[in-house]
Amino acid sequence: MIETRTSDVIEANGVLVDQRVRYPSYKSMDEFIDVGRLRSLDNYIRNKIKRRILETNDPKFYTGPYTLREDKAGRPGSRMIYLAESKEPDSYFDLDRTELWQRSNAANDFTLLMDFIETLPFKATGRMLIMYDDVPRAVPAHRDHTETEVLHDFIWFRTNRNKPFYMLNPQTGEKKLVEGYSAWFDTVNQFHGSDEIDKLAFSVRVDGIFTDEFKARIPIPATNRASTPSYWASFDE
Repeated sequence: MIETRTSDVIEANGVLVDQRVRYPSYKSMDEFIDVGRLRSLDNYIRNKIKRRILETNDPKFYTGPYTLREDKAGRPGSRMIYLAESKEPDSYFDLDRTELWQRSNAANDFTLLMDFIETLPFKATGRMLIMYDDVPRAVPAHRDHTETEVLHDFIWFRTNRNKPFYMLNPQTGEKKLVEGYSAWFDTVNQFHGSDEIDKLAFSVRVDGIFTDEFKARIPIPATNRASTPSYWASFDE
């Protein structure tokens, strides 16, 4: 990390963040969710995805223009299952506009997963999707957008630890793999992606609005709200 210290902030990856923040980093959500129940869904979700591979042409994941390498921008091939659909065209700035989102038809095929999502610390949900790869295929390192004062409430989670999902500091090349079953992370000031694996790999992301009780746990930095998950993670180190 390149650091230029002032009073309470440093420069990291070309932006100002609180001096506690370090990249790459993420905040594990495992202590706030029922990991046992999540793990019990592994075969259930796996079998549902396998059936969809045979029957449905799910849309491809779009990395957006903010990939670490410009030649990697676009649709790498990973597939998405939307568990909620928006009334408007997809936009990262609508992920938490919960009034726009309603359950999709696909959600009816994943009822046990939807029941689990109901236990997460959201007072309302927006976009919900499963992302999967059934062949060895990497998702290139990318950012979701570049607005440093936009913070999205979301939880990324998985039923097993097979998928090699990571955060990346582009200044140093350091990768930090998610070790547990869930994470909340800064999608703006650091890059994230996944390496290929020779088996079906999948994860779920749920966006929305955290409950007031959960928000009360979260320390908020004075600058760069998008860095909040990394700021919170620094208190665990």
